[in-house]
Amino acid sequence: MRHRVAGRKLNRSPEHRKRLLQNMAMQLIKHGRIVTTVEKAKETRPYAEKLITLAKNKTLANVRRAVTLLGSHQEAKDVARHLFDNIGPMFKDRPGGYTRILRLSERRLGDGGSKAVFELVNFAPGEDASEDT
Repeated sequence: MRHRVAGRKLNRSPEHRKRLLQNMAMQLIKHGRIVTTVEKAKETRPYAEKLITLAKNKTLANVRRAVTLLGSHQEAKDVARHLFDNIGPMFKDRPGGYTRILRLSERRLGDGGSKAVFELVNFAPGEDASEDT
């Protein structure tokens, strides 16, 4: 029985899964929109939403928590800066629901996996988009 078992394993070890969530959240914050599988998007959504909630209130403690959640390397620090300077203020008055998952009709070429667009709610289509599968 699966009672009270949360989350998906995604065929990865716990460390690999943690890094996958960090990288997907970083790319979402950096680019505003990514193309991935539906399962990965559903698993990353709570992680990304918690980061955006932290960014709504810029304090030293929140910045340090965000950098810890994203990883301690330089790219994570740059993404955290972008998160607190640009994305947090955009969602200041929004109580939640900062991301959306749009399923795509086409399947992934190699294994037929489902594809989805994972984006920030206020993403403007003219901006940079990244494909990450």
